[in-house]
Amino acid sequence: MSSDNKHPYHLVDPSPWPLVTSMACLLMAWGAIMAMNDEGSLLFFIGAGAVTLASILWWRDVVIESEKGGFHNQVVQIGLRYGMLLFIASEVMFFAAWFWAFFDVALYPGADSPELTGRMDAINGIFPPEDIKLIEPFGIPLLNTLILLASGGTVTWAHHALRNNDRKNFLVFLFLTIMLGIIFTGFQAYEYMVADFKIDEGIYPSTFYMATGFHGAHVIIGSIFLLVCFIRGLSGHFKPEKHLGFEFAAWYWHFVDVVWLFLFAFVYWWVSI
Repeated sequence: MSSDNKHPYHLVDPSPWPLVTSMACLLMAWGAIMAMNDEGSLLFFIGAGAVTLASILWWRDVVIESEKGGFHNQVVQIGLRYGMLLFIASEVMFFAAWFWAFFDVALYPGADSPELTGRMDAINGIFPPEDIKLIEPFGIPLLNTLILLASGGTVTWAHHALRNNDRKNFLVFLFLTIMLGIIFTGFQAYEYMVADFKIDEGIYPSTFYMATGFHGAHVIIGSIFLLVCFIRGLSGHFKPEKHLGFEFAAWYWHFVDVVWLFLFAFVYWWVSI
């Protein structure tokens, strides 16, 4: 922060990355729409690559501001914490929408609601529909639950080690967390491959794949978040008294854990009772 400033806030320099990233996201979304309509997936992958590259360059600038610019003082850190909390709150609302869709049809399948004629015709007033073979909750879903719970423990252990300036254990347990996230993603992908229903086969499959699929996307994003922290840790970043980047990654990972517990409890187990 320049000594000429008469305030403790960080006024960021002009940056191209917000505009570039938003345009890349638009390109990726456009490509996704084309892929869903069987018009090819090339544009989607170009957009995804552009989003990845723009994010890396934007993240690089933020790291430089923190590590070399000295801009992230105590006042700025408070603002960043509020920003991360609001972001997670928006994510809570995002998943609340999918749970709302799930419980709306689960609790009101149409049998006692004559006005829901379309729903009655689609599932005969029964949820989940009788022709859907559900995924066994105490197979891969339970295993994935244990994996994510374990990862919540390892990331907390890594945080504890960092706060005690134990960089070796910080890196070891952070690496274990990343590996557990990758293993979870692998099992989730396998579950999708062996499932007996597709996303376009009714109300339950669509809500199932949208809710668990978006959660899986968040696990992948969280794993990348933690991987960046691991690379930064190897480079000597983060101090016991200042490690916002890792702290936010840990918050995000715990959020992902909690969402999965609700998914397992209701989308997998409750519907199978």
